[in-house]
Amino acid sequence: MSNHELLETKGVPIRAWIRGVFLEDAARKQLENLARLPIVHGWIAAMPDVHVGIGATIGSVVATRDAIVPAAVGVDIGCGMTAVRTTLTSAQLPDDLKPVRRAIERAVPHGRTNHGAHSDHSA
Repeated sequence: MSNHELLETKGVPIRAWIRGVFLEDAARKQLENLARLPIVHGWIAAMPDVHVGIGATIGSVVATRDAIVPAAVGVDIGCGMTAVRTTLTSAQLPDDLKPVRRAIERAVPHGRTNHGAHSDHSA
């Protein structure tokens, strides 16, 4: 017996860990709409806390192919996120991306250190 329900859609399937949990009709509709997008890879996962969101279904996990969707994490968590196109190609990137990531993390504010107080700065 599987530990999740498999919801068939007109797109990719939805694997939903919702046994014994109420699934809102609006949340299910959002998941089904998302499942029809051509960028979704494999399936959509719905967690037990799944509920309707603004654009993105809260409590869902969506793998994509050839696309990055920052807003898919939800407007509350994804606030301030942005996708930026660069002129770089994958062939121009080094094999080890750790130094690139460290440089980005040094240059781009992220995280909280003092809950918004005067001395707060990116982590």
